[in-house]
Amino acid sequence: MHTMVKGANVSLAALSEHTGSVIVSLGWTSQGGDGDADVCVLLVDADGKVRGDDDFYFYNNPVAPDGSVHLLGKTAGTEGSEDRIGFDLTALPAAVDRIVVAASRDGAAGFDELDDLRVTLSDAAGDRLLRFAPEGTEAVSALVFGELYRRGTDWKFRAVGQGYASGLAGLATDFGVDIEDDAVDAVDAVDAASADEDGGTGTAAAGEGNLPDTGGAEPAPVDAPVTSPGSEQPSAAVPAAPSVPAPRGGPPPAGEEPAARPRRPRTAKKKITLPRISRKSLAENESWKDARLFPVSALRSDRERENRATSVLLSVMAQVPEFGRRLIAGFGAPAGRMETFTEVSLPHGDTPRRPDGVIRVERAGKLWTALVETKTNGNDLKAEQVQAYMDIAARRGYEAVITLSNDVALEGTPLLDVRVDGRRKHKVALWHLPWAEVTYQAQTLIRHEGVGNPAHAWLLQELLHYLQHDNSGCHGFQNMGASWVPVRNGIEDETLSQGDPRALEVVESWERLIRQVCLGLGGELGLRVLPVQRARRGGDHGVRRARSADQLCAEGRLHADIKIENGPGVLAITADLRTGKLRTSVEIPAPEQGYPLTWAKRLIRRLAEAPADLHIETLVEGEGGGPRGTLERLRPEPADLLPRAAGTRITGFRLSLFKGMGSGRGNAESGFIRSVDDAVHRFHTSVVLHLDGAPARRSSPKETPGAA
Repeated sequence: MHTMVKGANVSLAALSEHTGSVIVSLGWTSQGGDGDADVCVLLVDADGKVRGDDDFYFYNNPVAPDGSVHLLGKTAGTEGSEDRIGFDLTALPAAVDRIVVAASRDGAAGFDELDDLRVTLSDAAGDRLLRFAPEGTEAVSALVFGELYRRGTDWKFRAVGQGYASGLAGLATDFGVDIEDDAVDAVDAVDAASADEDGGTGTAAAGEGNLPDTGGAEPAPVDAPVTSPGSEQPSAAVPAAPSVPAPRGGPPPAGEEPAARPRRPRTAKKKITLPRISRKSLAENESWKDARLFPVSALRSDRERENRATSVLLSVMAQVPEFGRRLIAGFGAPAGRMETFTEVSLPHGDTPRRPDGVIRVERAGKLWTALVETKTNGNDLKAEQVQAYMDIAARRGYEAVITLSNDVALEGTPLLDVRVDGRRKHKVALWHLPWAEVTYQAQTLIRHEGVGNPAHAWLLQELLHYLQHDNSGCHGFQNMGASWVPVRNGIEDETLSQGDPRALEVVESWERLIRQVCLGLGGELGLRVLPVQRARRGGDHGVRRARSADQLCAEGRLHADIKIENGPGVLAITADLRTGKLRTSVEIPAPEQGYPLTWAKRLIRRLAEAPADLHIETLVEGEGGGPRGTLERLRPEPADLLPRAAGTRITGFRLSLFKGMGSGRGNAESGFIRSVDDAVHRFHTSVVLHLDGAPARRSSPKETPGAA
């Protein structure tokens, strides 16, 4: 992977032959695990400005109509949060000269509070081509990580690392986007008045590479060759930084009436709950079932479930373009006309192979093709079968093989041991899509973001009903594995020793379960829910999991933290295998103003609908613990939460619920997986939603017809 320094540039064609579609990933870590930022993209012309406000892509405008830009959302890795953006460079209009990739933080938060800032770029085969780590960032709330720009028919990447103290609105305004926020309008008016007297100002932060004013024209970058550190080739010359376009605005000429202002982008995050419309049923009795487009009652065998699930999913992907694009955009697929097929036969030696399905996308006369292999009902994918499909795809010039199953892939660890022949010029990417991810994407689109076409909305509703039916076999990860019961017994009788490989298998299953819990809760809320990874950059995945396995043997506990977007705190989940108890908890900081007794009373009032067995613990400064008790006991006496010792400083409160742990390894009513799902759902709905700063369900302003 090519490592870059600030100001350097490199040609994408020199790094890979598969750069028609690329994935740009922005990443960071934070000490507390809850630091976050939002990515944005600006498409600018040769003058350094957007052609219109629609060239500004961010959380309120995540997808380009032509598919050239797609904000794919966040994932969690051992290096912390990572936000991905898909670019179809072949679909970008010729008028777009540069693609600016940036990120912003809310409120007073700055990028100096985040660690390990980085941007990476991957080609259509999923191989990471380059990496740039901005250093020395100050307390800026917006940061340009890098930019893609044209040189003839090729695309190049430049490492920028420039900060903006004025945040997302200021950054967007500097590139010519007309922002709707009232605060920005006031700032623009002041800037316009100042420009008449002083000649204009910029909003780039001091110390972050302020850009020279060249009248709005971008100087040509220096395209000297770039080599990795340690190479004998000369390093790249640092190109002249592009100028900051002047903000648009200012008063109209004398004697002219101000024109009506068009609708402009709003940087405030929108949260809209779609209305729920109840319908009276015409059934004679409650036992009658609604007719479904995708019936599941006739499924009898695993083969029937696999065939039905493949056909149902692929047909909806082809008929609902926004849904199909959402599933495969992260796999390097372009935006175009999609066709899907089942019952496909392809030659392979003496015996033809029959993958479960094929996806083909056509754009500008070019085809992108992926073979699909499906498993349902907890059945495992077979490495030799997928290997055969990889070989077929390589010979036939297909771009990818996509596997679907209930399993969840681990970060940094391939789900299957499949060999990729590096001698072949044509590379085939292997991607995995868990059924839980399919369900999450369908839920997010239909229930929270909205679909404009009523027929598309109905199709997605039918797909969701099918995926969530008990007989479909698409339930997601549902088995802790053969090592679960022996490990649990070994912990109970204290015979499990460190280094036991079975403990490592349980840790891996626990990680898969937590990732699935995040997808389920995120789909329900319409918000990003991610596991919190506190490991430092460069940490080895195997070493981290081995350390967690040793900790399991020593303490008998499995632990995970998850972060709900805009939530009041990190939600912690602990499974104590010795006591058979699950603990879900959240820590909330003490208010900055007011009196401790007022804090305690207000907290108790907000938890009026919470379970009586909720445990509340006062967190105090120092090593000693604060007062604690159940909500039932504290309701009449909130003052019992206050420390007795005078001068003790309260730092926050910890709220916890305890639940019995299922005994089985699977997803049955008495199983461990079901108990974890139920514990997280109960804690969030009965406790977290009642706290200050709790997130509401989110969707776009576009309501889905018929989505009630």
